[in-house]
Amino acid sequence: MKVLDDDVVALAKERGIDALVYAPHFTRLATVRGRAARYADDDLTIVPAREVFTGDWGNRRHLLVLGLEEPVPDYITFEAAMAEFERQNAVALVPHPGFATISLTRPEIAAHGERLAAVETYNTKLLPHQNARARRIAEVTDMPGFGSSYAHLPGTVGEAWTEFPGDLDDADAVVDAFREAGPRTVVHRGGARHQLRGLVEFAHLGYENTWEKLDRLFLSGDEPTLPTNVAYEGRFNDVSVYSGALSDYRPK
Repeated sequence: MKVLDDDVVALAKERGIDALVYAPHFTRLATVRGRAARYADDDLTIVPAREVFTGDWGNRRHLLVLGLEEPVPDYITFEAAMAEFERQNAVALVPHPGFATISLTRPEIAAHGERLAAVETYNTKLLPHQNARARRIAEVTDMPGFGSSYAHLPGTVGEAWTEFPGDLDDADAVVDAFREAGPRTVVHRGGARHQLRGLVEFAHLGYENTWEKLDRLFLSGDEPTLPTNVAYEGRFNDVSVYSGALSDYRPK
């Protein structure tokens, strides 16, 4: 999920979801944790996570990371990000493999398979042929799969999910289930309503990736998940792919 509020929680419970992975874009880990704690209860586990953007804007490689103990910024090199995840014993998943210029490709997944826990094989936001490609990538690289709503809009929660056998009692248990690469089943809803929900999410992708939105996110070089932000204490300055504010690099 990229969104989390009372409506999301209510719909998740209505649809029988036991746990949500909450990973909003451009949001510091401490903020994600605080919001997850606010909405979690005995009936719904919420796992705080980060979808980290590695590389520069034109050649991003997204990684969905669970189990982080310390913050990791966006827009650092792929290798630096992976090294930091390994140092923290975090779990790195591959969302929307092979999609546009924002995802790991099949050769990249094959090359880094031992460092990755799973590849997304169903994403509500994507079109059928794109999900079919993701399944082929997982099969060819012999990687475990996972499915997700990948919801940027509240109504998409519970459109797709990953089922694990047994009880996963808390967020740590969910993270461990992915880390241990155990058996799981990827499930999604069907029918015209599900297809329409996916198309609405896909249309939202165009808005999400406009430079107009970036102008609101990256104005000064001190935004929450840029490596230059004071919160990272300069630890990632030498692996940053930008030397200043991202807005300095917008297309002319």
